Amino acid sequence: MANTYSQIFIHIVFTVKGRENMISDSWKDELYKFITGIVKNNNQKLYIINGMPDHIHILLSISSDIKISDLVRDIKANSSRFINTNHFVKGKFEWQEGYGAFSCSNSQLDKVVNYIKNQQEHHKKITFKEEYLDFLNKLKIDYDDKYLFRWIE
Repeated sequence: MANTYSQIFIHIVFTVKGRENMISDSWKDELYKFITGIVKNNNQKLYIINGMPDHIHILLSISSDIKISDLVRDIKANSSRFINTNHFVKGKFEWQEGYGAFSCSNSQLDKVVNYIKNQQEHHKKITFKEEYLDFLNKLKIDYDDKYLFRWIE
């Protein structure tokens, strides 16, 4: 729409079904490039993508004419198809139902980029569950434990 301007930064987090460590170092870069293509094909801008063998973090800017849920659905559906078509894993690869989408301000972009970039170091000190609950609590997001990701301790 003409004369419509927005700047919306979203930090998206989602996990492998069952929180299994299925994302291998041997093909994760191919996956990240594929997801970058999905974001670009939806006319959105990806700032960084990184993760661990059981989950992914994506920072992007999103325009006001697309729903976050539609974009995440496209990313998850197409990337799981990509993984399965390329036989990167034995059996069937799936993403766990649901995702986290957290807004951030322009002034926080560098901090969020560095946070995502340093996932491997970060997870030497904190579990995914602690990380995710920390997001929810710091942002004062109401949640019901029974609808959160399946946790693996």
